[in-house]
Amino acid sequence: MKESFLPVEDEKARVLLLGSLPGDASLSLAEYYGHSRNAFWPIMGELLGFSPQLPYEARLNFLKLRGIALWDVVSRAYRRGSLDSDIREAEPNDIPALLRRCPGIVRIGCNGGAAYTLLKKFYPELFRNEVWEIVRLPSTSPAAAMISYSAKRDAYASFLKELIGETE
Repeated sequence: MKESFLPVEDEKARVLLLGSLPGDASLSLAEYYGHSRNAFWPIMGELLGFSPQLPYEARLNFLKLRGIALWDVVSRAYRRGSLDSDIREAEPNDIPALLRRCPGIVRIGCNGGAAYTLLKKFYPELFRNEVWEIVRLPSTSPAAAMISYSAKRDAYASFLKELIGETE
């Protein structure tokens, strides 16, 4: 059984980025998006103006300072390896509770199709609520190699445009 991490949250957050469940590299490092080829931290660093080589806690602080909360849809599940397609017997994190703790969140971005599909499965009511805009973003995982880094970066830049200013 693999388990997700605690949420990275701040009551002033305006955006929530959701992954599915940490992969093996992330679990071994105890860090969100810990795989060396995952594009998440390079993209966030580029868009928010910090080095993706900063210590993990400093990177998390940059997210919080810019109004970004981070979590996973799945709390715990069985999964051999790190592929989202291998997630079995998934149990959800309490996303509605996080949204109550962070009432300023108005946009939810799902990092990849699995996060989006699982969120819709566990919390369909969130998709019927007019408070939150929910967007399926391209996966930053190295397994999503068919999508270029620049396409991923542009999708996240568009999603975060209110937090980072106009995109280039």
